Amino acid sequence: MSWITGPLVAFDLETTGTDVETDRIVTAAVVRLEPDGTISAERTWLLDPGVAIPEQASAIHGISTDHAREHGVPPSSAVEDITRAVAEVLRSGTPLVVMNARYDLSLLDRECRRYGLESITERLGGVPSPVIDPLVLDKHVDKYRKGKRALHALCAHYGVSLDDAHDARADAVAAARVVRRMGEKHRHVGMMSLTDLHELQVRAAAEQSASLQAYLRRTTNPTAVVESAWPVIPRSRQPGPAEALREREPGDRVAAPLSRTAPGQAS
Repeated sequence: MSWITGPLVAFDLETTGTDVETDRIVTAAVVRLEPDGTISAERTWLLDPGVAIPEQASAIHGISTDHAREHGVPPSSAVEDITRAVAEVLRSGTPLVVMNARYDLSLLDRECRRYGLESITERLGGVPSPVIDPLVLDKHVDKYRKGKRALHALCAHYGVSLDDAHDARADAVAAARVVRRMGEKHRHVGMMSLTDLHELQVRAAAEQSASLQAYLRRTTNPTAVVESAWPVIPRSRQPGPAEALREREPGDRVAAPLSRTAPGQAS
């Protein structure tokens, strides 16, 4: 049986910014979609991140500092709940869909470290798997397609509705529906075992990072070091001038290290 005919669980974060080493979770969602696309289970969280939410971030996801402080739960308990929920999904063998997994899973890892909690990697005893990343997969199966690769662009390309962009639940659901359409369209990917699919994405993410690094060194940032690890950036890595592979296009200026999205392309 192909993974596209089974259930998928999608995970998404909205955050205070784009740096996995310093930014915090504001909202999170874990949503289970059945093979027919219906939602059979979901959990969402609103956190008080413990820091002010920058106006630029609030403008994207709609959560202000005051709202988070009044209605959000303490971050340490929420991060524990989120991490436990994600680990349970992976432990069950159900594919975890995460748009730009390198960002969301790495930031969750750093939040665990911040509050002295076991990370997903520690709970599983290894790298989180099976993970399906629409961003990495789309760049692999349709390498030369022009245009943006942010979630709203992938939804438009694959015919998936996204009615409330930058809401964690809505983004999670859309990401899962996009990868299912992707697997149906590109059957060689859709028919892969989850182990082979995960390994393909590890290789593809590294190749995409190398391509971005070469581009930056030829153009705007000759000293750029682009992160290649996927789906989690190891904690031993020091960000320095490095970047994660972001949802960006040639010509976008280089922003914060290990950032999630290109300027103007909020996650």
